[in-house]
Amino acid sequence: MKRFSVLIFVLCVCFVPAGALAAESKDELAMFAQASEAFSKANELANEPARAEQFYAEAILGYEKIVSDYEIHNAKLYYNLANAYFLKGDIGRAILNYRRAEKLSPGDEAIEKNLSFARSRRIDRIETPAKEMVLKTLLFWHYDFSPQARSLAACVSFAAVCVCSGFLVLRGRNNFLTAAVVLCGIVFLCLASSVVVEQACVQKQSCGVIVAEEVVARQGDGENYMASFKEPLHAGSEFELVESRGGWLHIRLGNESQGWIRVDAAELI
Repeated sequence: MKRFSVLIFVLCVCFVPAGALAAESKDELAMFAQASEAFSKANELANEPARAEQFYAEAILGYEKIVSDYEIHNAKLYYNLANAYFLKGDIGRAILNYRRAEKLSPGDEAIEKNLSFARSRRIDRIETPAKEMVLKTLLFWHYDFSPQARSLAACVSFAAVCVCSGFLVLRGRNNFLTAAVVLCGIVFLCLASSVVVEQACVQKQSCGVIVAEEVVARQGDGENYMASFKEPLHAGSEFELVESRGGWLHIRLGNESQGWIRVDAAELI
């Protein structure tokens, strides 16, 4: 099967160390060990797709049970789960769990690379609006750097402002120090506001991923409404939730287009 030819995409197919699970019972550790063993066996059976798929399904069942029954939400656990879904051929749930891992560990290089690769395998190609492309270019620090990197840079720039201001007080007026204070102050304000705005957006927005193989988006919350788009949406398409009503989700795609889909066709991050 073609999907097994992409095993090399998993740059870091890691297993969660026992400590990372914060397990409090032998049952959790045993279940995790079984899931990890099934995942390893599946990887070893790349030339036997049918058998490998069975072991991936077993690994997924174990990881999902750890998340649901024991309420353990760990970035590396979601990352393993996403890898298993991807290698099983379920692009929608792979992207969903990469996004969940990313939310818990923003800026993780392995998560970002595998998420990007999984996105390249989905069917739908939703173009980013020109306005957003311009914003990403102008505000490159907000989109190109992780929250941790921006926070660290903001702290460094604030420290530079304090140091330069101290020298100004001691030495008196100095054009170079004045320019340094202004420049570092601007950098600090840009980075700090970027982090604050992003955190506010994360708390306010509710996002999700389509997990059904395909679903027709409607212009209203019912099957009797006209389709919103010429083609159905497919697994892996990401959206922002506008509202939910009676078993339907009102979603907004990356190109600002909107529609209603059945609640069972998607999962929220």
